[in-house]
Amino acid sequence: MSSPDVRAAPSPPPAVRCERVSRVYPAAQPVVALDSVDLAIPAGEFLAVVGPSGGGKSTLLHLIAGIDRPTTGAIRVGGRDVATFSERELTLYRRREVGVVFQFFNLLPHLTVRENVELPRLLDGKRDAASRAKELLQRVDLARRSDAYPGELSGGEMQRAAIARGLVTGARLLLADEPTGNLDSRHGEEVLLLLDEVRRERGVTLILATHSEAAARRADRIVKLADGRMSPAS
Repeated sequence: MSSPDVRAAPSPPPAVRCERVSRVYPAAQPVVALDSVDLAIPAGEFLAVVGPSGGGKSTLLHLIAGIDRPTTGAIRVGGRDVATFSERELTLYRRREVGVVFQFFNLLPHLTVRENVELPRLLDGKRDAASRAKELLQRVDLARRSDAYPGELSGGEMQRAAIARGLVTGARLLLADEPTGNLDSRHGEEVLLLLDEVRRERGVTLILATHSEAAARRADRIVKLADGRMSPAS
């Protein structure tokens, strides 16, 4: 009697897959920011991308976020190649599927903290923007500062507000580009702890670009980018 044909269920696709991704900026001598990068990131992973300034970390995050387009290669998020999206599709992708936390916070100075956090959801026409913003501001311990303006916040508070804004759309992919670069060590540690906590609580895939080895040690996995080329961190 033959044994039953038992086949393993196919593994889910990675949350993000970069396939031979290059980014070359035209100039008299073209600048190669990324050079044939291959990378697969499982859903829910905390990946740290480390390396020196100018090594390509921010470029990689900008390409995954749809802020820039690769010169060659594919960037698949949820199985779809972001590099082939139309401008309309990119707008919706950035609005709904990816959150970005920048080193310089990028909060709008004329809006309160609450209004900054609500804004991405309001732009997407969601009626629950206020309740979602309130929930997230409580989560990042900024509820009491919700009516303050960015200029009235400390650096750590501004970065926590930026994290709340990055999560308000319900995005399952969060990109953090040197989020502790403008913070002192105490506030930087608080921000890293918060990022890791919300990643675990919400099942978010987190990609952290940093030159700090101490920050990278919180990650599940570390890769290195230098001169546009990727390699496993030693």
